[in-house]
Amino acid sequence: MTAPLVFITGASSGIGQALAHECLQRGWRVALVARRGPMVQDWLAQHHPAALPQQAGVYVADVGEPEQLQTVAARCMHEMGVPDIVIANAGISLGVDLAQPQDLAVFAEVMRTNVLGVAASFQPFIEPMRLRGSGRLVAVASVAGIRGLPGHAAYCASKAAVISLSESLRGELRGSGVRVVTLAPGYVATPLTARNRYPMPFLMPAEGFARQALDAIALGLSWRVIPWPMAWVARLLRVLPDALFDRLLKGQPRKHRHTDADRR
Repeated sequence: MTAPLVFITGASSGIGQALAHECLQRGWRVALVARRGPMVQDWLAQHHPAALPQQAGVYVADVGEPEQLQTVAARCMHEMGVPDIVIANAGISLGVDLAQPQDLAVFAEVMRTNVLGVAASFQPFIEPMRLRGSGRLVAVASVAGIRGLPGHAAYCASKAAVISLSESLRGELRGSGVRVVTLAPGYVATPLTARNRYPMPFLMPAEGFARQALDAIALGLSWRVIPWPMAWVARLLRVLPDALFDRLLKGQPRKHRHTDADRR
């Protein structure tokens, strides 16, 4: 019970699963949240059979439904304690064409999951962590939150919102002992990026991202772009004039419009 406890959303695949694996490899405890609870249970039984039930707990919730997260957060704190680290990782990436009226519903779905989901993942733990005087609230944003990309209006807008949300919360919690960490992945090999139809420079495996992410969290950094070559790209994107940025995007393929298969 003295091992750190990490609460991870979106734990059924991709980055979330890789983070869970790395935490367990380090001997940490994990509370894993996903809509597909049985899939997480099966993965644990196959890859970390000794973790259940002392080292790992599985909770079922849709992060876009705050009431569900409040329920599982209360269960987690009752059964496993107040987490040392909360990683709001769950997210979706759905391409939109805002000229199409039906894509407004898709836009709303992405914002609900990617933005409201982060706020709802943090909310139940803020006061318990503040009362304890310690904790890490970690938001998984994206380099895509720095500049908008064609076809990515929903995803880029949602990740820009996550970056700003984290900055606001960091200011509110300054001096409380609770740190807010924003992680901005570049391209990570996951089921989401596997469907992209355009080049993905500096693509890295999810396991590599997880190791670097946990190291950054342990250091208490407020902002980290992973991998490091993408950090230079992120710095450039922040200062690149609009005219030059638009010229670079000319002729580049856009994110394809969503299909049901794009949801996870």
